[in-house]
Amino acid sequence: MPRDAAAPARPVPGFPVVAAVLARIRTVLPGVALCAVVTALAFAAVWGEARLFGEPWLEALVLAILIGTALRTMWTPPALWRPGIAFSAKILLEVAVVLLGATVSAATILSAGPALLLGIAAVVLVAVAAGCGIGRLLGLPPRMALLVACGNAICGNSAIAAVAPVIDADGGDVAAAIAFTAVLGVAVVLGLPLIGLGLQLSGVQYGALAGLTVYAVPQVIAAAAPLGSTAVQVGTLVKLVRVLMLGPVCLLLSLLAPRLNKDAPGASPSAAPPIHHLVPWFIQGFLAMIALRSLDLIPQAALAPMGHAATLLTVVSMAALGLGVDVRTVARAGGRVTAAVILSLLMLGAISLGLIHAIGLA
Repeated sequence: MPRDAAAPARPVPGFPVVAAVLARIRTVLPGVALCAVVTALAFAAVWGEARLFGEPWLEALVLAILIGTALRTMWTPPALWRPGIAFSAKILLEVAVVLLGATVSAATILSAGPALLLGIAAVVLVAVAAGCGIGRLLGLPPRMALLVACGNAICGNSAIAAVAPVIDADGGDVAAAIAFTAVLGVAVVLGLPLIGLGLQLSGVQYGALAGLTVYAVPQVIAAAAPLGSTAVQVGTLVKLVRVLMLGPVCLLLSLLAPRLNKDAPGASPSAAPPIHHLVPWFIQGFLAMIALRSLDLIPQAALAPMGHAATLLTVVSMAALGLGVDVRTVARAGGRVTAAVILSLLMLGAISLGLIHAIGLA
């Protein structure tokens, strides 16, 4: 058969996958590059602090948030930049959390003890109930009060997004509850170290406080970093245990949802999210890394590079977080929602400090 009459060549196996990956890289590259520029500015500012004052007063993590927030407040990134910013804020920080697991020692975990683990569960449940009560006293509808309470008590936006379908929350309620978490989360990251220093908390105590009060895992790292590596390790561990409470809370709310929906004819509560959605892959990866480190299956030579990579990726993620925060959103959140969020957060901090002192965490 003549060559030109031959059947068309078959596509090379895997080529569509490669093309899709390359297209994805081209899509996220501008936003990732912008986050990298903000990260570089943050590290440059740290270097400048060290030259001027002998030591840096603000960590690169915090400076990346501040620079990103300032840029976002002055300028709204066009569509070209947004996929990369979202990729940096989500995927890169999840990879950073997994790598961070290799830096957490079993000795630190064991030093926390079962009392702290049980205390975390108790704090979350009490904070959800008390936060909901505060919201109701301020006149918020039941679903809105629950969204605010769960967001504060567990993990901010992620908890709000997970709880919303369980209780059939209205889209407007979800948007209003989420509006405050980004700005307030940054404020907590910046202010909590001052509280820790003022109360003269140890690294373990402050790490527990950060893990119990700060919204997201990378924000816990940023808030805990000024008080040392022990605070970062304990804070990350406490925060991840707190995130794992999202599953039991959603299951409990799925049982209570019919009461919330009894005044809505024809409404039926959604099923609780699958358990693999409640335990994200990066939390599983973090725990797996802890196990590998405890079993001495990670080469010692790889530990330092993995730690440095986790730090760098976290700073890039903080830059992306800042680029997603417009401080003007506070004005649009509403007075009652604002009061409910702030009062619930103050209550959570008080409960957390009570737990730390009650179990004698040192």
